[in-house]
Amino acid sequence: MKRRSFVAKSSLSSIATLLGVDIVFKQVMPDGYTPIALQDTDPFKLFNKDKGMIVLNDKPWNIEAQAHLLDDKVTPNKSIFIRNNGLVPEKIDVENWTLTIDGESVEKPKTYSLAELKSKFKHHTYQLTLECGGNGRSEFDPPAKGNQWTVGAVYCANWTGVRLRDVLEDVGINDDAVYFGYHAADVHLSRDPGKEPISRGAPIAKALQDETLLAFKMNGADIPLVHGYPLRVIAGGWPASVSGKWLQRISIRNIVHDGTKMTGTAYRVPCKPVAPGEKVADEDMCIIESMPVKSLITYPKSGAILSKSKKLSIKGHAWAGELEVDKMEYSIDFGATWNSCSLQRPVNRLAWQHFSADISFPQEGYYEVWAKATDTDGVGQPMLLPGWNPKGYLNNACHRIAVKIT
Repeated sequence: MKRRSFVAKSSLSSIATLLGVDIVFKQVMPDGYTPIALQDTDPFKLFNKDKGMIVLNDKPWNIEAQAHLLDDKVTPNKSIFIRNNGLVPEKIDVENWTLTIDGESVEKPKTYSLAELKSKFKHHTYQLTLECGGNGRSEFDPPAKGNQWTVGAVYCANWTGVRLRDVLEDVGINDDAVYFGYHAADVHLSRDPGKEPISRGAPIAKALQDETLLAFKMNGADIPLVHGYPLRVIAGGWPASVSGKWLQRISIRNIVHDGTKMTGTAYRVPCKPVAPGEKVADEDMCIIESMPVKSLITYPKSGAILSKSKKLSIKGHAWAGELEVDKMEYSIDFGATWNSCSLQRPVNRLAWQHFSADISFPQEGYYEVWAKATDTDGVGQPMLLPGWNPKGYLNNACHRIAVKIT
């Protein structure tokens, strides 16, 4: 079996910066992918994104942040990653936009206008962490096909909407309800109207949580089009694919939802550990639910140069799916020893938490600052890739930045 390099690609890039050399990493993209040619469309202007964002794909659009762009406690739109499976809807008729609740397990299907949703039900606002299930995919070896996310497919924004639970209580659901599935207005890449680009969901217990919203505002303003305007599901702490955009219909199912990207290997990992590169049968893959504990150093930017006479102040965020982060630590000796960080409680459940620390270095030279979070169940981040899986999901290895002390 091929031995994995100990140093992450992000660290290698930083080392290269400090040493003045270039390193090029191979990008493994989906079958049929072609290199991006922006042509007449500038995605940074089109989506109001920071110029430091990285475009991974344009059909559909997939764009990620870099760690230092995520320093805000509440992520602004300019730094929020874009993960699409289909094409952004071209025509949004807000005045006639409706949401239908149907499925085997509703007492009677019901349709609401957007205005009715906003006027009939109480509004709630939460900070909620959304992370792509494939965040960190670029580290997997053998490589996994798909967008080669590094660390920037995560954010925590303020979401305002009505609770899905309140709407389902108004509709009436049967005791045999086990899952919800969403259906949206995005367009399949083939432009075939009979195909859905994605139709995922979650167990009914997730639908009934206080924080699961039918959202119409992000950070106090209308949700930007690329992020789901005018209505989307928000289910924090689970893969962001559960938080369906451009929402038009929710099906309450008496089976595990079987929509597009709910079956086969999509958003699933092996139910038991497998060797790198091993073939895994579909029936041996389990659906991803709560995301694992993870953290990100957002300041300083990797590659910082500092005088030995000064302390380095680091800060960042940590999150743990349905749980909270209980402990945050850093290491400057490749994990041989760990020191405590200051850690704040979340603003509300499913929001990320902020950490900071002041670090002194013993002598001049090259260092890596590693961050490790531990959740309330006592489970901590692994220092390396936690285990290979065919689709490159759930990489929660410790984040690290390179620092040179002079």
